[in-house]
Amino acid sequence: MSPSPVAPVKGFAVTLRQIFKKPVTQEYPEYKRPVYPRFRGRHRLWRHENGLEKCVGCSLCAAACPADCIRVVPAENTPDNRVSAGERYARIYEINLSRCIFCGYCELACPFDAITLGNEFELSEYNRDDQIYTKDMLLAEPVKKVPVADPVLYDTPIPYYRTYS
Repeated sequence: MSPSPVAPVKGFAVTLRQIFKKPVTQEYPEYKRPVYPRFRGRHRLWRHENGLEKCVGCSLCAAACPADCIRVVPAENTPDNRVSAGERYARIYEINLSRCIFCGYCELACPFDAITLGNEFELSEYNRDDQIYTKDMLLAEPVKKVPVADPVLYDTPIPYYRTYS
């Protein structure tokens, strides 16, 4: 079966239509496109309202991590040094973001909602060692703020079979 002689002309017509359209340009550093509400970005550890850490060093997040990028070393709370509400706390909590696949299993495994994945996506560094986030870095408020798209529009996608009825 030989190709139709009109087929190359049809393909070139698509190219000609696109040439005369104005390009869509977004000024990235100044304008950040909103991320989806369910976007999983930089990890964050949380505290209770009274200042105690939510993480009790149970290491369930490290056990659930398929990339093995979370390291938790627990220590016992003492009456004079109370860090978390539980009997233990995470003395060392590190996440190697160069190994992380941002699956969110750590967030699902945590029974105390101590770790969440936020919407910060600018995580590039010049040095590989800077990709290891320590407990202090994870407890700190994110430096960069990223807008989130309207959850009503983007939170639950419309199934394909409902768009044609």
